[in-house]
Amino acid sequence: MKSLTMESIMMKTSFKAAKVFVLIALSFLISLSVQARGRLTLYCSVGADVCELIVRNFQKETGIKVAMTRKSSGETLAQIKAESSNPKGDVWFGGTGDPHLTASQEGLTYKYKSKHFDDLRPAAQQQAINGNYKTVGIYVGALGYGYNEDLMKSKGLPIPSSWDDLTKSVYKGHIQMAIPNSSGTAYTTLATILQIFGETKGWEYMKKLHLNINQYTKSGSAPIKAAGRGENTIGICFQHDAVKQAKKGLKVKVVSPSEGTGYEVGSMSIIDGARNLDEAKIFYDWAVSPAAQTLIFTSGISLQVPANTKASADPDAPDLSTINLIDYDFQTYGNKKKRAQLLSKWDDDVSTIAR
Repeated sequence: MKSLTMESIMMKTSFKAAKVFVLIALSFLISLSVQARGRLTLYCSVGADVCELIVRNFQKETGIKVAMTRKSSGETLAQIKAESSNPKGDVWFGGTGDPHLTASQEGLTYKYKSKHFDDLRPAAQQQAINGNYKTVGIYVGALGYGYNEDLMKSKGLPIPSSWDDLTKSVYKGHIQMAIPNSSGTAYTTLATILQIFGETKGWEYMKKLHLNINQYTKSGSAPIKAAGRGENTIGICFQHDAVKQAKKGLKVKVVSPSEGTGYEVGSMSIIDGARNLDEAKIFYDWAVSPAAQTLIFTSGISLQVPANTKASADPDAPDLSTINLIDYDFQTYGNKKKRAQLLSKWDDDVSTIAR
């Protein structure tokens, strides 16, 4: 039997050690790869219950772990700007389209065209085109307001039916709306009023409305939620948010203003510099797929009209064909300079008026 030399033993030992080292290294790299490919940071600007529904189902279907933060669209835009040199988020889901367009113009979002693009409604497709495919429409919702029936009766208030009605002195202290700087709903309200009445008369309108406001909120849905709880009489909101309160059995009625009204194309964007870009694309495609859109918009908690034409909507969702929608100018009012100008003017000329 041939004896082993010390040199051959050392060579074999070294080879085995090297083999073990390579296997450990490969295992470590695979582990890192799985971790990197299996996570997503989501900034969500729809209702918290809808955000949770989306996260729960996306994780279940894909196995990708989601870290979600819920903020209004104005707050999210500010956060993405603040983090632009070191992005922490991957996808921004929901909120009105105007701030998403602003983000696209400022180079804060990533160009991507979903494989479901051809199935989307024209308004959702146009949002993507306006944003150079750095955003996309995911739902549509009409602006309006709602009121608490019991409070209207107990206070002896007439039922309003128009935007103009809300400026009447009888409603002083009975109306809530959100702050345009933090809320996409409120910015859409401001832009809608300026388009319906013209900028000169529109700003006069906003000053008159301001005198009747009892509180400005951060979130666009907060005013109608307060009305549902009986803490506020009239809340300016998207109509689907008022319907949602009514579906809960609360005494809320919806008003579609007689002069016409603006609407939102709720949007979604991948954040430029996303750390988990592959997962971001997977989420983006999932969120506008017929299955996911049907799941979200027939859940009973999200009453907008889905962007995907192959998806089903909740039977109680507002019928957009019966609402007098204005030809909302998304390109003008989604422009970053225009948006900054309007928000600055609201801060200086409206919010400072004593009420």
